Amino acid sequence: MNKDNLNHLFETLQNEFDIDVPNSGHENRFLEKLKAKNETPVVQMKHKKNLWKPFIGIAASIALIITLSFTFQQGEDIKDLANVSPEMANTQSFFTSVIAEELGKVENERSPATDWLIKDAMVQMNGLEKEYEQLKIDLTESGNDKRVVHAMINNFWNRIDLLKTVLKSIEEIKTIKKRIDETSNTI
Repeated sequence: MNKDNLNHLFETLQNEFDIDVPNSGHENRFLEKLKAKNETPVVQMKHKKNLWKPFIGIAASIALIITLSFTFQQGEDIKDLANVSPEMANTQSFFTSVIAEELGKVENERSPATDWLIKDAMVQMNGLEKEYEQLKIDLTESGNDKRVVHAMINNFWNRIDLLKTVLKSIEEIKTIKKRIDETSNTI
């Protein structure tokens, strides 16, 4: 568009321009409306989840430190399966590593559909852990009684069986969910 056409355009539209001044606070109201439109609940929820992640890690670290400090304080007085013999130390190490591996698998499968199942399993695991702590006291008091050693090994097996059962249940939940999704997609 050349300069003459532009001047002509402004001359013809001169009386049609809106030159009214907006009411006081117009800009603030406009920005509030714009802000309200841009905010969505999904964005807020993601922000809240990200906000809690560091706190969960900190809480887990504190819980671990407290647990370790109690373990070291009680370690002098209370015997563990590893104190019975070198073979039992290897057995305890094996069971501990298997349980840790299975716990990792369970945590990797955590989803909204399996969360209740995993929480219930963790309650049961805590019960087994308390039982094991009592067995350690019994072992110390009994002087390495073979029945207590056997009960401690059974406790480890019960934890592993519980975690394997949870993993199997999670797989069943995933299979059922997949079938439901497939049938809803075909309908």
